[in-house]
Amino acid sequence: MARRHVKPVPAAAREAVAALLGTQAPLRDLLIEYLHRLQDAHGFLAADHLAALAEAMKLSRTEVYEVATFYHHFDVVRAGETPPPPLTVRVCDSISCEMAGANELIDALSQSLGDGVRVQRVPCVGRCACAPVAVVGQNPIEEADLHAVQWALDAQAIEAPLPEGARRLAGYRGAGGYRLYADCIAGRRSVEDIIAALEQAHLRGLGGAGFPAGRKWRVVRDMPAPRLMAVNIDEGEPGTFKDRHYLEREPHRFLEGMLIAAWAVGIDRSYIYLRDEYAGLRTLLAEELEALRTAFPEAPEIELRRGAGAYVCGEESAMIESIEGKRGQPRLRPPYVAEVGLFGRPTLEHNMETLYWVREIVERGADWFAAQGRHGRKGLRSFSVSGRVVKPGVHLAPAGITLRELIDEFCEGMLPGHTLYGYLPGGASGGILPASLADVPLDFDTLQEYGCFIGSAAIIVLSQHDSARAVAQNAMQFFAHESCGKCTPCRVGTAKASELMARAAWNVADVGLLKELSQTMQDASICGLGQAAPNPLLSVLRYFPQEVKSAFNTEDTEAQRTQRESQNGKD
Repeated sequence: MARRHVKPVPAAAREAVAALLGTQAPLRDLLIEYLHRLQDAHGFLAADHLAALAEAMKLSRTEVYEVATFYHHFDVVRAGETPPPPLTVRVCDSISCEMAGANELIDALSQSLGDGVRVQRVPCVGRCACAPVAVVGQNPIEEADLHAVQWALDAQAIEAPLPEGARRLAGYRGAGGYRLYADCIAGRRSVEDIIAALEQAHLRGLGGAGFPAGRKWRVVRDMPAPRLMAVNIDEGEPGTFKDRHYLEREPHRFLEGMLIAAWAVGIDRSYIYLRDEYAGLRTLLAEELEALRTAFPEAPEIELRRGAGAYVCGEESAMIESIEGKRGQPRLRPPYVAEVGLFGRPTLEHNMETLYWVREIVERGADWFAAQGRHGRKGLRSFSVSGRVVKPGVHLAPAGITLRELIDEFCEGMLPGHTLYGYLPGGASGGILPASLADVPLDFDTLQEYGCFIGSAAIIVLSQHDSARAVAQNAMQFFAHESCGKCTPCRVGTAKASELMARAAWNVADVGLLKELSQTMQDASICGLGQAAPNPLLSVLRYFPQEVKSAFNTEDTEAQRTQRESQNGKD
């Protein structure tokens, strides 16, 4: 068999890669970071640069290429292809932004902007309360319209601004910050006291799964050292933006909780995985982490890792694969992350907000936090609310509050001219409930009987001007776009369901096939993406029969009825 010729790496490409890598030997787990550096420097990933990077890292070109092409934010340009324009305007077309006119904005931008600007549809960028959102370069434009985007382009306002009003290290320490951490490392607090406080407060993981935080700390603490920590701030669920909200205001409250967890569990090194869309927040965290290292040089090292646009990396094992510099595909379990996680070591995996509450729970007492619930529930929940309400945003409310109470007490009611029609209690994957179920307590374990779940508490409010079917279709298109492709039920199921749901009219056979696809995805998908993808669709079939009925192609159903009658006559 003839050996395939491998094109040599041009000297210019080697020099470009060497300049970005610096003098230190490249590390395998930093592959995604190196790809970011190349794209930031050149605007895209050229084939020659990928080949030079593979050579420098002693990896196969295929391995580098498959990682680069997995993530949506990398523009891989093959030999002979035309590079993308120097500037990209990304417009979110997920549920809240579509409801606010994203499609019309995309059409207007596509017709108005010149050839030097690329307009891209992208999934949720984590600013749903200010929909629609366009991102010019790295600069997010909230409540965007053609005029605002054009102004940003004319002014070359393409860099992400630093969050305004963030409390920096000096201000946080001046208000008593890191006093609890100092007590911990000085022996004035015991590990048992800290973990017991989390257990008595009934603090659960606030990224969606809801696993008890104190129990997780005990499980990982009992594993052999060295132990690692991975903090998930990927926050890619459409409708969710609570992590960004808190970090842009009080980054050190989260970081102190992280250091306390590292001390209590015996963590050697920690990793923060931040979604790429939060460019301004990334700069802020990098600055504050450097300040923290100076203030507490004895603390375990914290590394900030940059995502690259992959919703599936919100799943804990996919995130760990990404931190290791690989494609973000979920692992088969067992073993679980707490046993064999990051770099094969026991790993404490947490959502940012879970750690954000550690200091306040310990200082104010577990009873204070547990007493905040309503309707028999315990604790507080940070609801990311968007859609047809007067005051969208992050609302800190009692766990177990109902949707109707949340709208009336925290959101100042529905928008004028809008009445409640339905709502998504847990973002795109949490299902859709009708207005008749607006008095169900919102918390972990309260929505399962309705085919829904609260997840990360992303509430999208629909009115009579919205279509639950259109919302479910938007969600399924999102899942089809974001499926990592590792397992067939999710890869094929989401694509086929999206195709069927996009039809102008459904028939009885379509609905039957959609139900079969949903069951297969729920039963056989490896991770939560495929397992939860059918939830909005099944909710429409269950709670919005009027929309399903109106979607039927009446001519097709009449023809089917005639055929059945004819067949019955023959029998």
